[in-house]
Amino acid sequence: MRGARGAGGGHRVRHGLRVGAGGVLLPNHPPLLVAERWGMLAALHPGRIDLGIGRAPGGTPATAAALRRPPDATTAPAHAAALGELLSCFEPESRAVPARGNRPEIWLLGSSDTGARLAAEHGLPCAHAHHLDPEGVPEAARVYRESFRPSAHLAEPARLVSVAVICAESDAEAERLAGSTRWKTLSRWRGRRILLPSPERAVAELAGLDRAEVESCSPGLVVGSPRTVRRELLAIAARTGSTELMITTPVHDHARRRRSYELLADAVHPPRPG
Repeated sequence: MRGARGAGGGHRVRHGLRVGAGGVLLPNHPPLLVAERWGMLAALHPGRIDLGIGRAPGGTPATAAALRRPPDATTAPAHAAALGELLSCFEPESRAVPARGNRPEIWLLGSSDTGARLAAEHGLPCAHAHHLDPEGVPEAARVYRESFRPSAHLAEPARLVSVAVICAESDAEAERLAGSTRWKTLSRWRGRRILLPSPERAVAELAGLDRAEVESCSPGLVVGSPRTVRRELLAIAARTGSTELMITTPVHDHARRRRSYELLADAVHPPRPG
């Protein structure tokens, strides 16, 4: 969910929240079905629906086989063709019902300049995955900005950066909570997929491991107190030229995850006195 905004121009919808997908992986879905499902949502809730489109395969080779996905489905040319097919489903002459005339705000997702160029070519908003590739985002943002072609739906470049953030009352507590995602990521690097563990289990698993190795597994993770997190997020926004950040918070406990969002909101927009 994102704050209210409008594509291409400062228009704000009545409602405070937009609703959408952080990423429909297009190789796994026929474009027509994606268009009809999201066209229906846009018809029911006009001006409030975002559709993020990604190219990543997702899952395992067994998942790909179960989806009957062609071997070349995730290549750049195949993705470009599927995106073009999807966009055509929302045009007035389309036979896709209810997509025709009910187009959500479509974002192209990516962690490299390949996705950035495709978004710029079609005049689409672009979401850069800092949480996956923090080093590549500034270059992808530059490519998108310099290659952008205005479209009927977007007059100027619109981009956001997705960031993984864990915020707590102190740097030490935030780092303790971050142990869960650090251990999960390190386990995946070592060939073992696990669910997000509790901080207590993560502390035990990480004990004795080299701290630099552990932190290198999640270089895009922003961890700290409100003051620390605010400083790092402002630095990310400056490096990428983005004025909008999309936050994900991989914390094991729901109450602590919610508290992280509350602390972050107050750090970015401090409550007014009285």
